[in-house]
Amino acid sequence: MSVILGFLLIVLCISGWWLSRQGIMSKPWLEQGAPAAMADPQGQGRRTARIGLGVFLAVIGALFAMFASAYFERMGLPDWRSFPLPRLLWVNTGMLIAGSVALQCALVDARGGAMAQARRGLVVAALSGLAFLAGQLWVWLQLVSGGLVVASGPAITFFYLLTGLHGLHILGGLVALASSMPGAWRQGESGRSRFLLRLELCTTYWHFLLGLWLVIVLVLTGWADEIIATCSQLLS
Repeated sequence: MSVILGFLLIVLCISGWWLSRQGIMSKPWLEQGAPAAMADPQGQGRRTARIGLGVFLAVIGALFAMFASAYFERMGLPDWRSFPLPRLLWVNTGMLIAGSVALQCALVDARGGAMAQARRGLVVAALSGLAFLAGQLWVWLQLVSGGLVVASGPAITFFYLLTGLHGLHILGGLVALASSMPGAWRQGESGRSRFLLRLELCTTYWHFLLGLWLVIVLVLTGWADEIIATCSQLLS
């Protein structure tokens, strides 16, 4: 329970800081002159999209926090049997990191007007995401061929559950990325503005999924136990 409370506290702090940067605490009715929404409707639309994404990410974080809490509670029972993680998992982690870096570079290039480099970054990010999903599927096939199916025990069940849910979110991110990619080839200032917003949202979403994946890896490898124990010792 302490795990989920700590994780939720971190999620709430990050969400509150991020939402405050989007102006959710602003009071436009107290501002002098024309309301900001009337003066800059596109800016209001961007702010709404960012807030919507922030709320969505907070929900995803809370969902995985509950599963992580259930994982720690369940592993304390006598029938818990750990299993060696496939080495391919580390290659997949590298693919996810490469995709996140490529998207960040594409965002920086697009903001600077270097659209050719931004297009290359988008393609690299999309390919990295597809490689990650293919690698995850291969990991599952390796486990099944080794006799580790969902019904083999609670540890492998949680592995399939956590990695499967994360893979579904990656798939959703790839769909959003694919829908935003045509904007990199469109001309015109209005089209470029919409593309930049979509790219920014995709990049934020990808960074979040990367951070979430690293936490999942820490939990599955057992390194999270050592970190929690170290933090408990420091606090005591």
